[in-house]
Amino acid sequence: MNKGGRFMRRRVYIDVLAQFHAGHVRPVSLTLEDGRQYIIDRVTDVRRAPSKSGGAGLRYTCVILEREVALYFDEWENVWWYDGRKGENPA
Repeated sequence: MNKGGRFMRRRVYIDVLAQFHAGHVRPVSLTLEDGRQYIIDRVTDVRRAPSKSGGAGLRYTCVILEREVALYFDEWENVWWYDGRKGENPA
């Protein structure tokens, strides 16, 4: 917890199955550290943006199980993450 009594967000790294087409990347599904898998129903927005856990990347605003989730992709390190707490379900 930080001084304000809020839980601090951190990068929770995930495995993402993505499609690459004509220079564009589209996430299709994600797998959490515990093996749970989720299908990404749709991507509603893609833009370079800062994350609440620090740093920045390409932010993919996705809909998973009717819930909006922000996934981030670091093009330099080739890693995917979401802002949260370890073990927290993003969807």
